[in-house]
Amino acid sequence: MLQISHKIIIPDSELEISAIRSQGAGGQNVNKVATAIHLRFDIEASSLPAFYKEQLLKLNDRRITQEGVIVIKAQEHRTQEKNREEAMHRLKQLILNAVVLPQIRKPTKPTRSSQKKRLDSKTKRGQIKSARRQVID
Repeated sequence: MLQISHKIIIPDSELEISAIRSQGAGGQNVNKVATAIHLRFDIEASSLPAFYKEQLLKLNDRRITQEGVIVIKAQEHRTQEKNREEAMHRLKQLILNAVVLPQIRKPTKPTRSSQKKRLDSKTKRGQIKSARRQVID
């Protein structure tokens, strides 16, 4: 069971977790023990609210297939249990990040005083530069 928020919980029956062998160097442990975890989560078939499903399917993330299945592979740790926890944590973060809506920027205009300050500083800078010029008799 994966708890996303107070009201939203994903049951274990919706998560497909399988253990596979890890990649890369690691000696005999890598060759003998299946410690990496493949976590698959079908967005459409899940019990998530419709808003969550929409936001997840809108995401342009390489972990989400065209069929709407989230595939997460965790292999950082040496134990299967820690990799399972890592995969669950990544799924939770993906779901939480998908439903956070960005703040809409309200366009503002510069104040009259800031406009005046800007123009004053430009004229002052121009006067400084013109004072550097050669004086022609």
